[in-house]
Amino acid sequence: MNPLERRRRRSAIGAAMAFVIVLLIVQMWLLTATLESYLAGHHSVAGIAFAVSLSLTLICGALYVMVMRLDRRGGTDSPRSSGGPWQIE
Repeated sequence: MNPLERRRRRSAIGAAMAFVIVLLIVQMWLLTATLESYLAGHHSVAGIAFAVSLSLTLICGALYVMVMRLDRRGGTDSPRSSGGPWQIE
């Protein structure tokens, strides 16, 4: 595999992981804000927050699938791992 292609793939995986971290932080904030609003008596917020949280989860899942495809498309010089890109050996 070309070193430039390997570097690009590593950058894409790193960017995807950073984006997933940001999305998870947003989900935690959303959970906190929704719970606070729900306990204050604003019950209509729960449905909207559920929809937004579900969409964020789907985005994280799509990013995971992208990273798995990048990992499978790797060159022949690296051993294949069955646990994906985050397996610790």
